[in-house]
Amino acid sequence: MTTTTTGTTSTTSTARTGTRGEPVNPGNPAVENTDATVGAAGRGAEKADTVALLERGRTMSTPALRAAVDRLAAPMDTVAAYHFGWIDAQGNAADGDGGKAVRPALALLSAEAAGAAPEVGIPGAVAVELVHNFSLLHDDLMDGDEQRRHRDTVWKVHGPALAILVGDALFALANEVLLELGTVEAGRATRRLTTASRKLIDGQAQDISYEHRERVSVEECLEMEGNKTGALLACAVSIGAVLGGADDRTADKLEEYGYHLGLAFQAVDDLLGIWGDPESTGKQTWSDLRQRKKSLPVVAALAAGGPASERLAELLAADAKSSDFENFSEEEFAARAALIEEAGGRQWTADEARRQHAVAIRALDDVDMPQRVREQLVDLADFVVVRKR
Repeated sequence: MTTTTTGTTSTTSTARTGTRGEPVNPGNPAVENTDATVGAAGRGAEKADTVALLERGRTMSTPALRAAVDRLAAPMDTVAAYHFGWIDAQGNAADGDGGKAVRPALALLSAEAAGAAPEVGIPGAVAVELVHNFSLLHDDLMDGDEQRRHRDTVWKVHGPALAILVGDALFALANEVLLELGTVEAGRATRRLTTASRKLIDGQAQDISYEHRERVSVEECLEMEGNKTGALLACAVSIGAVLGGADDRTADKLEEYGYHLGLAFQAVDDLLGIWGDPESTGKQTWSDLRQRKKSLPVVAALAAGGPASERLAELLAADAKSSDFENFSEEEFAARAALIEEAGGRQWTADEARRQHAVAIRALDDVDMPQRVREQLVDLADFVVVRKR
């Protein structure tokens, strides 16, 4: 039995076994299924089902997403198309990596949880995906990231001005896509999306401010990640239900699942941001360390105390004052990652991903939905904590 405090909320969770809620492997940046009772064939079938679910979300939402992007004035329409992977930098048709499509998949399942057809959730899926990509365009510029999904980022190819403008345009389109439905449910869905968007922006502002502080508490980091990642995932898994006529209690419980799923998602992201394989993540080695991110592994290591924690604190304080930080060698970043691991930051973050995953799954117990939909939501939660990118 493990007790964890997340922000102002304390929860008690029990580690789960079987094909749901696989434990985190602290020796690997991704979470792996370590339950010896689950055969390779079973794991493969489960993974195939989840991939099919994600692909359904992508396939069903992409035509409407493309139609929304086509409304943009030139050159924003082609810049957005490049960002989504539909064309290359020269404007030729491409089949690029458009992301994991977790949010569209959740929006369609959300509609089914309310007893509606998955198609009812498509405007919600598109709206959430537009907001998500608005945030990516701006994040890449603010963070100075030059690679996303194994390609140059928009600001590097088309310049900072267009990256800002296209991000703004996608944000406006998201609300337009919902409000043009003209229903009471669309108004309720838009309110949830705008609230989630404001929290997402709050989280990004917190993230940036933390880069310039020597110390950030674990509670502050979890609050930031709940805003930056949890809020929009929470919206994704409620917006289809709202469009399908679900009451606020049902939508709120689905949001609770999505919020804690978002925290699990971000915990894994933080592990990948330091120890992820660049060929899988599409980012540089030690990506978050290069950006001085106060991510969960770093914050947990600094809070742990002990020789490794103290040495890490000394190095990070010196890094903040260094004029040569951008020229650090791979070995210097590797040394900082090793101290984070030695101080326990990597293991703590892996455990936190498992705890948040368990809390998310328990939230589904309070929602009356078809058993098939419940199982698919659990499968998607499992996918979030076993991914490698």
